[in-house]
Amino acid sequence: MGGQVFVGIDVGSASVRAGVYDANGQRLAFAVRPIQQFHPRPLVVEQSSTDIWAQACAAVREAVAGAGVDPACVASIGVDATCSLVAVGFDGKAVSVAEDGNAERDIIMWMDHRAAEQTAAINATHDEALAYVGGEVGIEMELPKVLWLKQHFPERYAATWRLFDLADYLAWRLAGADVASVCTLTCKWNYLAHEQRFSEKLLAAVGLADLAGKIPPRILPLGSAAGRLSPRAAAETGLPPGIVVATGIIDAHAGGLALVGTAPEGSLAIIGGTSNCHMAVSREPVMVPGVWGPYFGAMLPGYWLNEGGQSAAGALLDWTLRQSDAWPLLENSAKAEGRNVYAVLNDWLADLEQREKWPTRDLHVLSDHHGNRSPRANPHARGMVVGLTLEQGKDALARLYLATLQALAYGTRHIVESMNAAGHRIERIVMCGGGTKNPYWLRENADATGCEIQLVSEEDAVTLGAALLGAVACGAFAALPEAAAAMVRPGGGVKARPETKAFHDAKYAVYLQLYEDMEHCRSAMQAWRP
Repeated sequence: MGGQVFVGIDVGSASVRAGVYDANGQRLAFAVRPIQQFHPRPLVVEQSSTDIWAQACAAVREAVAGAGVDPACVASIGVDATCSLVAVGFDGKAVSVAEDGNAERDIIMWMDHRAAEQTAAINATHDEALAYVGGEVGIEMELPKVLWLKQHFPERYAATWRLFDLADYLAWRLAGADVASVCTLTCKWNYLAHEQRFSEKLLAAVGLADLAGKIPPRILPLGSAAGRLSPRAAAETGLPPGIVVATGIIDAHAGGLALVGTAPEGSLAIIGGTSNCHMAVSREPVMVPGVWGPYFGAMLPGYWLNEGGQSAAGALLDWTLRQSDAWPLLENSAKAEGRNVYAVLNDWLADLEQREKWPTRDLHVLSDHHGNRSPRANPHARGMVVGLTLEQGKDALARLYLATLQALAYGTRHIVESMNAAGHRIERIVMCGGGTKNPYWLRENADATGCEIQLVSEEDAVTLGAALLGAVACGAFAALPEAAAAMVRPGGGVKARPETKAFHDAKYAVYLQLYEDMEHCRSAMQAWRP
């Protein structure tokens, strides 16, 4: 095969994916490798950069080989990753972020909630910069994690040469480029991209006045070249040295770029996975309470980005299934039939719906099991299930599964309504991620929000988004919208069913009330002291 091809690397929470794409966005090959997570105690989640790098290199080698292309045809590499914090020492080696000092664990994952006190301290400053993160810094962001490391292990902090967002770390490993992306710093480090500065007052107030010396000195826009593939990285990835390496991007934002790059305004991109991210852009800044942003140039150059999200989506569904007495039956049935557990469960749900028109009329779920990222911005929020009976077995699990799908969809509706109330005009939802393979996931989101759900033909739009960045960085396309127009193709959609509107309006009102009820319970118990 001849012609230019572009490699995209996507580092998610549980796996690394590498894809090879041509100039028309056709996927030529794809490879997936698992990566490790470490859970030393509740709410603490760590990873290893050594593990992630090794699996990324292996995935690239496998994908390029599977594409059947001459490695010399690879024009660029684009990389995205979760917004996790990586600590690198002055010798270029890992700095442990583990409480027990385990040298292998040098990454605090995005989902880690250890820095609650530090998050509160940053928000207590009421600094003007917080207006650009929905009014409050989130516990999943980087400044709280950095502050936690400095306060708990000052000697490790002092020994740290660079604090990287994971996408920037991977660009450094690929190209030796000591640079940061405007996406990572603006969205997760409280960098004010529209003013090209940090709030020195904020950093000084919380004891991070020295942060600037520990992050990359150059901040580059999306679609730019971070550098070229180093000889060492070339040997590890099996590619020729000198290939253009694009500036990194957060994984959800890579997906958002692919989803809305050609029709930005009026579109909401939802990138689904372990968690959900909701991305909307506008020409002018829109302040949405409880929704991150507005961030300038953080997903699409020239546009302001607002980012909502749900801290647990796929993770909540998986957890819910495993709590049921019917889980062993579901798991064994899936194995016996050679199908995914969700495919089998969808059959159970279809059977239930044949017998009951509204199976979840009296069963309601509040989906804040891992806190509420948006628009409540409450990491201490908790989930609820209301309307339990002594029902067991297949019907009970199918009913709870549907109620959980609906709760996640109502969370999206709440985010959409908050964005529109602040000034957005969201008219359509464009989705990617594993959930888009599930017809019930698409149906419930369409019905609950009243919006048509649109899809793209590439089932892994996040990896494609990373490849888009590389295609622009190497000069194959002049700009990201041009690259998106050439490489992203529509993939059908699902429309809301009007006959379900009244039902979902009623259940959505219950969903909102459940949060107030849960907060009342929490307040009552916080007032109690043994």
